[in-house]
Amino acid sequence: MRTDALLVYGATGYSGRLVVAGAIAAGLHPILGGRDEARLAPLAEALQLPYRVARLDEPGRLASALQEVRVVLHAAGPFSSTARPMLDACLAAGVHYLDLSAGVDEIEMAAARHAEARARGVMVLPGVGFDVVPSDCLAAHVAHRLPGAEHLSLGISGLVRATRGSAKAFAEYAGRPVIVRRRGTITSVPSGSLERTFDFGNGPRSACAVSWGDVATAYYTTGIENVDVYFEATPVIRGMVAANAFLGVGLRTAPWQAWLRASTEWLPEGPSAGERDAGTTVIVAEGRTRSGRTVRTRLRGPEAYTFTGMAAPAVAARVLAGDVEPGFQTPGRLFGPDFVLRFRGVSREEVD
Repeated sequence: MRTDALLVYGATGYSGRLVVAGAIAAGLHPILGGRDEARLAPLAEALQLPYRVARLDEPGRLASALQEVRVVLHAAGPFSSTARPMLDACLAAGVHYLDLSAGVDEIEMAAARHAEARARGVMVLPGVGFDVVPSDCLAAHVAHRLPGAEHLSLGISGLVRATRGSAKAFAEYAGRPVIVRRRGTITSVPSGSLERTFDFGNGPRSACAVSWGDVATAYYTTGIENVDVYFEATPVIRGMVAANAFLGVGLRTAPWQAWLRASTEWLPEGPSAGERDAGTTVIVAEGRTRSGRTVRTRLRGPEAYTFTGMAAPAVAARVLAGDVEPGFQTPGRLFGPDFVLRFRGVSREEVD
């Protein structure tokens, strides 16, 4: 059995299965990893792939699982609790680290390990799914179009349904202010205080500022010191923003957090295959200079989880092939703004 030195950890989860399927479609033969052998073994047998079982709170077994592995693609959330132990294990073992994180906190945690990773010859590259590959490449494109830009705004449309795992991650941000970047520093503004319009292709649409991974990555990719991210203001998004604004820090209390986590268990595991096939996403990036000069570029692509199933394996393949720069990296900086155009169904247009 041919096996590549790639471990997909969290292979039995919703996003993990899409990543594994995408890896196989790309000609890779990954090792499947996870904590539950009862779920992992049948999947590995069906796909005729090897598997390794280890919990993230078992450093010894995790170290054994990383033997003869060169790249980990970490797909087991919530990354607020899983990213650090897997990154620790990868740094100790000299294994390149990729993940599907969309959280500002988790990406900033990875960025803080830059010097250590570089010294160990390890590349740390979070956000290799829908967040942040397409938006980060788009940010890099806009920065190239507008040298000297001082403000970057990203608008995202088409995020209709989250997986159960993503919903749990979103719940952890409930009751927190919206994270933005100002003058190069991560800061926050009150929920509901930032709203503007983007043209996602059908005229101006309202959008609400949200905490999203590009607030972290776009700065490292472009050097632009002021970054904010918006979601199209669908009824669901408006409801979430309103709940944050009116309930505030109460949502951070233990009873509310427990209720929010429990509520996610009633959600479907994720979009159906039909919903993914029918879905699309649109991202608009706007760069602005101090003098007011503005450029805008729009990127269209497939549904978000479909995008993740293509992007993450493509990144892993590049890293396996030696496209590596030790230390903390971002997709747009490492692979360039046109990397995203290689994926089926992706197009880019200038809309200044």
